[in-house]
Amino acid sequence: MAHSGSPSDSYPALNLYPKEEMMKRIKSVSTPEANGGADRPKILIIYTGGTIGMVENDVTGELEPFDFDTLVDNVPRIKRLDYDIDSFQFEVPIDSSAMTPKHWQDIAFCIDNFYDDYDGFVVLHGTDTMAYTASALSFMLENLRKPVIITGSQLPIQEVRTDGEENLITSLQIAAARDKKGRPMLNEVAILFENYLWRGNRATKYSADNFNAFKSSNFPRLAKIGMGITFRDDVLWHPQDPEPLKVHYGMDSNVMYLSLFPGITDTMMKHALSTPGLKGVVMKTYGAGNGPSDPDFLKALKEAVDRGIVIVNTSQCDNGMVDPRKYKTGSALYDTGVISGHDLTSEAAITKLMFLFGQNLPVDEVKRMMEIPLVGEMKGEAI
Repeated sequence: MAHSGSPSDSYPALNLYPKEEMMKRIKSVSTPEANGGADRPKILIIYTGGTIGMVENDVTGELEPFDFDTLVDNVPRIKRLDYDIDSFQFEVPIDSSAMTPKHWQDIAFCIDNFYDDYDGFVVLHGTDTMAYTASALSFMLENLRKPVIITGSQLPIQEVRTDGEENLITSLQIAAARDKKGRPMLNEVAILFENYLWRGNRATKYSADNFNAFKSSNFPRLAKIGMGITFRDDVLWHPQDPEPLKVHYGMDSNVMYLSLFPGITDTMMKHALSTPGLKGVVMKTYGAGNGPSDPDFLKALKEAVDRGIVIVNTSQCDNGMVDPRKYKTGSALYDTGVISGHDLTSEAAITKLMFLFGQNLPVDEVKRMMEIPLVGEMKGEAI
């Protein structure tokens, strides 16, 4: 079935990248002898940049992005996979610390354009903002029924001890996996790193140097990966809506983090919450959602809420969730109009706010939907 995604007129790439022009940037990664099998899974690798595709500058010693063709040359095992594999490279590969919502739109646009042409997608991405991209795409790709696997590496692919080769190969295998009826095993955005497959909007980067760089403290891994790959059907996302893929491009960046610390003052709060154009705040609180009970502090929050700013309470703890009524201090925050982020990760909370405001929803609807799981990003019954 053809999908119904139609890029918004406000999305810049609509005119810059017509499909016929994008097709010119598609390159085959498979060996010529392997191409053409009717039942062979067809996978598109979208190369955005990141450490996996970097090389050391001979002069400065710094890591810099290089061409995808060079990356593939360093992973000859790709050509041994019995898949039809193509690649699409960003015009300018970037370090993931330079990632913006515009880049998320570009990735979504690429998937949107080629959704009917491939069985799955593997996005090569830097680790620093990988969890943000995975969370954002999970909201943008409504009714997704194919795997979108995001992976990368801690060491460049040219390094002898690189983790990139194994991550890329395993991601391709997961993207190609089918059930007994020939349907994709995975119907969601996921992060694959080392031997762990995490739901994208449940994962966060916790290590700057370990090969196992990501974790999901409040949700189990989607598959057990060892000698083989065993999917956990009880935790996989199973779309209930029969509607075709619909891609949402709107993302509103007028949001921010506000992390509490002992000694934070109401003056600091008022200054931050008076940022021009501010619409939403992810407030990182203590423990189960607690914060100062100082009246001036609470007054600053209430004044911001009354001005229409959506403030979402998330915990600074990796594990557990916000329970606004567990302690008196948490209840005081709740009474100001701050809403609970339950067990959302920081990355999922901020990108969900950006997504909801990007759909031009009224404030009350943004608040309502922030407390309801849309695509398995938090506990509760999905709408």
